[in-house]
Amino acid sequence: MTQFISLWHEIDDLAPRALYAMLKLRMDVFIVEQNCAFAEIDGKDIGAFHLRILDGEELAACLRVLPPEKDTPVKIGRVVVAPNYRGYKLGQRLMQEAVDFAQARFPGLPVELGGQSHLQKFYGSFGFVAISEEYLEDNIPHIDMRLDPKR
Repeated sequence: MTQFISLWHEIDDLAPRALYAMLKLRMDVFIVEQNCAFAEIDGKDIGAFHLRILDGEELAACLRVLPPEKDTPVKIGRVVVAPNYRGYKLGQRLMQEAVDFAQARFPGLPVELGGQSHLQKFYGSFGFVAISEEYLEDNIPHIDMRLDPKR
């Protein structure tokens, strides 16, 4: 049976091969699989917290949490599960760990994400609600969603 481990890192704490694997997975899925030409390396990884889920040494899934800047909310993004690991419910694990991390690290602040529209129900299962109309980003329908802080 596969045993997954979760690790949080800031970018400077990632070994070069771990950083390479994370960026490669994101590019393989977001650019190649989804056929989108966009600047995947956008400069935001530098200040982000990165969650990686590993199967031994192999990267199975990852995401990033962007800390708030001034009056902005915490943002979750780049949520991705490797094709070979789909079906293990790693997306749920990623999101639950990210929500828990964001609420513990930045208590009282809302958490937002811009997700693909077909995943609205999935993100809604964590308490996120739509805060925008559907829009096209890189030719894929997206919607902005927010999780308000626990009161």
